[in-house]
Amino acid sequence: MLESVYEVCLADESEKRGMKVERQFTLPVVYEAIRLDAGLRLDRVVDQRVIVELKAVEKINPLFEAQLLTYLKLTGERLGWLVNFNVPLIKDGIKRMVL
Repeated sequence: MLESVYEVCLADESEKRGMKVERQFTLPVVYEAIRLDAGLRLDRVVDQRVIVELKAVEKINPLFEAQLLTYLKLTGERLGWLVNFNVPLIKDGIKRMVL
């Protein structure tokens, strides 16, 4: 299925469990005191502290990991999850990343 379908379902399940979920959170880039809308969007921010990047791909590309690390650095958050739904067992598609 498409990543967007998984995104909606995961948001629903997270909210049912009492988590606050922000979807497609726009992340501005600040450069020399200028706020730039660089088009960065975080798939999900859970409880205002965990960044979750969702994928539905054949294989996790190192670029996806770099993307999540960039989001962590820009937000100042320490914990992120890279979740790939295109795996036989979902536990095999989850990578936890900590700064």
